[in-house]
Amino acid sequence: MTDFLVKRDDLRASRIAESATPEIGPGQALLRVDTFGLTANNVTYAVMGEAMSYWDFFPVQEGWGRVPMWGFAEVEHSEVEGVEAGTRLYGYLPPSSYLLVTPVAVDGAGFVDGSPHRAALPSAYHRYLASDADPFYRADTEAMQMLLRPLFFTSFMIDDELDDEGLAGRGPILISSASSKTAIGVAFLLAQREGVEIVGLTSARSTEFVEGLGIYGRTVPYEEIGSLQKGPATYVDVAGDGNVRAAVHNHFDDELVRSMAVGVTHWEDFGSGGGELPGPRPELFFAPDRIVKRGQDWGRAGLEQRGADAWHPFCEWTGGWLGTIPGQGFERLQSTWAEVIEGHIDPKAAHVISLAG
Repeated sequence: MTDFLVKRDDLRASRIAESATPEIGPGQALLRVDTFGLTANNVTYAVMGEAMSYWDFFPVQEGWGRVPMWGFAEVEHSEVEGVEAGTRLYGYLPPSSYLLVTPVAVDGAGFVDGSPHRAALPSAYHRYLASDADPFYRADTEAMQMLLRPLFFTSFMIDDELDDEGLAGRGPILISSASSKTAIGVAFLLAQREGVEIVGLTSARSTEFVEGLGIYGRTVPYEEIGSLQKGPATYVDVAGDGNVRAAVHNHFDDELVRSMAVGVTHWEDFGSGGGELPGPRPELFFAPDRIVKRGQDWGRAGLEQRGADAWHPFCEWTGGWLGTIPGQGFERLQSTWAEVIEGHIDPKAAHVISLAG
């Protein structure tokens, strides 16, 4: 088996390692990892690997980690009734040639990985969905699903919470890292709602791209946050840049209604701009918690169907401007990781890596 490993305390350091293919036992299935997307979202998993236990999903030797990826795998061998060899699955995968799982809660839609080491981890990452029963799945949009589906589901949950709390009607919604896929998803969904003012905060180099999307009511470079009219506003912090966060809080002060921390696309500036901030305390938005809540409110099938109904129009719209960059094999994965972690990616393109040889 081959693994792509990243050093936990130096995300720029990586290596390709070989090990024995896991031996399958009773009640287990062996998945062959096929293809996955690689975006800034995966960098967030690595940056937050310790704090949010992302390294614990696919544990390896001390000091190194397998960055979680979203993509497709096929059941290579199974000792579980109802999990058939050859089944194509969508889910949370390691950047490895194989993944050994312990399927439980098996039904026609897929299964949950009941491996003991995952028991204490967020349940939203445990389910593997059979493509032929998945309301999100279309064979011709697999690339978009790998690249955008996990990000879009986070966007879907953010939009849902903003609406549920009445924040969409209490002044503008400011979204940092406005060119990122998560931010674009939030803005796309908010733009479907009546009377919502959406402000995209971005770097000067990305301003033209963000404006061209046509979903933000106004695009503002980070350096011009002070030009925004003061009044009630909500901040959705996708960048995770402490200096940008401080600029927003200092400008809006106590009129800032909520400060929602979502991601760390500006991962090297995550700890900057510290100290006491005026206005509300930044609150972490953790999508799996919201997914659990809405799963209880709507039922799992209801949640997935609502998400799929919102996804298909977004997928079609995004397919009109987002290009995919295909890559093959572990060496390409390693070089692509180096590009993504440095932010050297055109916002109109994203990487899809195939491990199948």
